[in-house]
Amino acid sequence: MITRESIAKELKGGSGFAAIGGEAMRLVVGQKALSEWPAFVESWNHLAIDQHMADGGRFRRRRYGRFEVERGDVARKPHGPHFQDVAYNGLNGGIDRWFEPITETIGRHPVLTRLIEQCGEVFAAASKTLARRFDVEAHQFRIEPTPNEIGKPTPEGMHRDGVDWAFVTLVARTGVAGGVTAIGDAEGRALGSFTLSEPLDSVFLDDRRVRHGVTPIQILDRDRPAYRDVLVLTFRRAE
Repeated sequence: MITRESIAKELKGGSGFAAIGGEAMRLVVGQKALSEWPAFVESWNHLAIDQHMADGGRFRRRRYGRFEVERGDVARKPHGPHFQDVAYNGLNGGIDRWFEPITETIGRHPVLTRLIEQCGEVFAAASKTLARRFDVEAHQFRIEPTPNEIGKPTPEGMHRDGVDWAFVTLVARTGVAGGVTAIGDAEGRALGSFTLSEPLDSVFLDDRRVRHGVTPIQILDRDRPAYRDVLVLTFRRAE
């Protein structure tokens, strides 16, 4: 049975990542929070175009929020910019990027709150310093290819995010091919690959040890909707 403790053990003693299927993640999240899942998923229909794509791409929509979590207590922080050093994001890094905020309704939604709580517990257990308080950045992403443009879930390529820990979970996927997640170590050696294909298929990452990337996605049928929706949570140990 998958538990927070077993995920933390895999992160500490394994290759620096743990891929968890949606069925197991539903047990981690819990039925109480999941009763509100449809409204959570629907919010991905209201994301804004990412205006900071240095390659001019128009395939990515997103919203962004900042939180902190300590021993299961989640609090939202004031809205601010997202910043990554160019060492971690050679395409879009080096500047403050202001994105539309995650809405108040989703910012306090039980699914988001529960995921932040549970990830905080996992990453605290996996941290050698036994850190209990984390600064958290939450990103709602929709990658939406068109007949004329492929969608790039990670346009910067294989990368680290420049944080301590990261978590990615699939919210919805329809009408697309591709989107294979690859994990590699700091020297470029492949550690594993898999496709997040069902809701709540997830991966926990030790961002200090491993890099990750996702292959482009393409439309299967131009007469049907095509997109890949994910939630990304990153965690930094708070001072």
